[in-house]
Amino acid sequence: MDGVSETHTGWTFLTSHARVLAAIAEDRRTRIRDIAVRCRLTERAVQKIISDLEQDGYLTHTREGRTNAYRIQPGTILRHPAEAGMTVEALLSALAQHDDQRDDRREHTGAPVNSPSDGGG
Repeated sequence: MDGVSETHTGWTFLTSHARVLAAIAEDRRTRIRDIAVRCRLTERAVQKIISDLEQDGYLTHTREGRTNAYRIQPGTILRHPAEAGMTVEALLSALAQHDDQRDDRREHTGAPVNSPSDGGG
């Protein structure tokens, strides 16, 4: 959550569903509580989003002890007609590439990055 302002008003480019999916891609055993903090959502909202993603075939989970282990279905096609043919894997790859570039800039400058090219809005 470094480099992200604590408050936000208005719309954003990424949906909450995309943010939750990206959080799970980063750690498939992450807790709903941790996803909620990372995505700045309520735990109830995260539960609903995970349910949506599972219902539409983007995600499955298995119980491992007291935690869930999630599995993203990488070949699933995104829903919106404008992204026809784009897979979940392609979306997550683009987001990961962005995160890597942002982290590289932080290492070189030593400061948090929150610029328009960074999606900081």
